[in-house]
Amino acid sequence: MSNCNSCPSKNSCSSKATCNIENNPNNKIKKIIGIMSGKGGVGKSTVTVLLAKKLNKMGYKVGILDSDITGPSIPRLMGLQNERAFSTGKDIYPVESIDNIKTMSINFMVDNENQPIVWKGPMVGNAVKQFYKDVMWGELDYLLIDMPPGTGDVALTVMQSIPLSGVVMVSVPQDMISMIVSKAVSMAKMLNVNVLGVVENMSYIQCPDCSKKIKLFDGEETNKFLSDMNLNLLGELPMTKEIVNITHHGVTEVSDELDLILTNIVDKIK
Repeated sequence: MSNCNSCPSKNSCSSKATCNIENNPNNKIKKIIGIMSGKGGVGKSTVTVLLAKKLNKMGYKVGILDSDITGPSIPRLMGLQNERAFSTGKDIYPVESIDNIKTMSINFMVDNENQPIVWKGPMVGNAVKQFYKDVMWGELDYLLIDMPPGTGDVALTVMQSIPLSGVVMVSVPQDMISMIVSKAVSMAKMLNVNVLGVVENMSYIQCPDCSKKIKLFDGEETNKFLSDMNLNLLGELPMTKEIVNITHHGVTEVSDELDLILTNIVDKIK
């Protein structure tokens, strides 16, 4: 049974009678934003962590829910791969980073991060719901949900069982990727989930000598994709060693240029 008093969507549901959302009354989460792509390998988890770090730096209380049960990467990107979550058997306590970002991932509940999760769809969906309902998130301004690729069980579970404030789509400037991301956008719209806009990752490289931005693609496909789907471009992230190194060392401090880009993106979604 849903608990409307602890739901971020309180008083905005179209029908309480058909609400499938179960909330933890101990949690008070103001906004829940899904980070989605529909396609793997576009840097969705990296974008999730970068946005979480930026929101945290701006003074907000932030949590990350890693809903990619079979391919979790958030612990490593947060530099928390050696940490484990604590459970009382009923409640689960998330891992907290040194900068107080609360994080929950299936990798915090296994002995070895290389251990595969070989589960069928219903078990995966139930794990995601448990990470939302049974984890003691406490008071958060933002909970970011790193969603797995595709439009399958987990995406459906998140959109139907968690009160999302909206989703941010992550794409790269390539025709094939835009087509696949379009499917995720259409899914969100079918389920009446607000699409906040698109973050284009690997958008350009920057000349180290003259600082000129060099586009790997001409941008026409991106503009057509945004126009066809009636979406806003939230920001463009460059292809740099700084972002590539995040996968090896986690997110620490970012350059002034990247920080400015992230500030502009966050200002459009918060």
